[in-house]
Amino acid sequence: MKAYIFPGQGAQFTGMGLDLYENSPEAQHLFEDANAILGFNITDVMFEGTADQLKETKVTQPAIFLHSVILAKTLGDSFKPEMVAGHSLGEFSALVAAGALSFEDGLKLVSQRAQAMQKACELQPSTMAAVLGLEDKVVEDICAQIDGVVVAANYNCPGQLVISGDVSAVERACEALKEAGARRALMLPVGGAFHSPMMEPAREELAAAIENTTFSKPNCPIYQNVTATAITDENEIKANLISQLTAPVRWTQSVQQMIKDGATLFTEVGPGKVLQGLVKKIDREAQTESATLETKTDE
Repeated sequence: MKAYIFPGQGAQFTGMGLDLYENSPEAQHLFEDANAILGFNITDVMFEGTADQLKETKVTQPAIFLHSVILAKTLGDSFKPEMVAGHSLGEFSALVAAGALSFEDGLKLVSQRAQAMQKACELQPSTMAAVLGLEDKVVEDICAQIDGVVVAANYNCPGQLVISGDVSAVERACEALKEAGARRALMLPVGGAFHSPMMEPAREELAAAIENTTFSKPNCPIYQNVTATAITDENEIKANLISQLTAPVRWTQSVQQMIKDGATLFTEVGPGKVLQGLVKKIDREAQTESATLETKTDE
């Protein structure tokens, strides 16, 4: 079975999407629509901007979303997903690609999500850290013993977990995790505690926007971050999308479930190859590939 997976924040690069814009009239049209919807020329930043400009909150999330969704749309008839999943932000790309959300609504929600997260980050100093070489349970138990807010945020693959919370709690957790035998416990260069209770103000703001957006039944099951199970019901999809900002990304569990449900090939749609690397670490036997514009001629 064909599974399509969509990357999240951190996959951006200068020049992203330019090949699509230059080689597909449909892509060009969608990029122009995106500029109009967002009210600024995101294409200028994507195609010619510096790494620092691409890192701006209002740019990063919409840019990755656009790269993924527009690439999926240019694949034409060869894009026949039997299951989809996206890592954090990538879940929005997956929902649009699977027909549960319109392009315009998806982009508006991603833009609102980015701005709501930025506001939440400014309320209190918070951060994230990558923990390598410990079992999930050990990391969870140590985080639970630390004063302050620090929780497991991203279950990326076995032995790689990202924790999230207020700065001092994350620092103390990193020390405790190293003492417990972590190969590394490394602070990440992010401006906020994503997928933690500290995103509650952003969750509330995004909840209102999601509730007011029309969702349709997707063309195939989406394995959502919050549950790591196949979901097709629109109301469940909405509820999980709202919970996602303060709940962990269960990527390991999602991929394991997709394989259990018959996934044989994972195609990453969007910038970079991060998710393919994680899939291989979750299951060495899994087949992975990148979606490319040329796929269209393979029919």
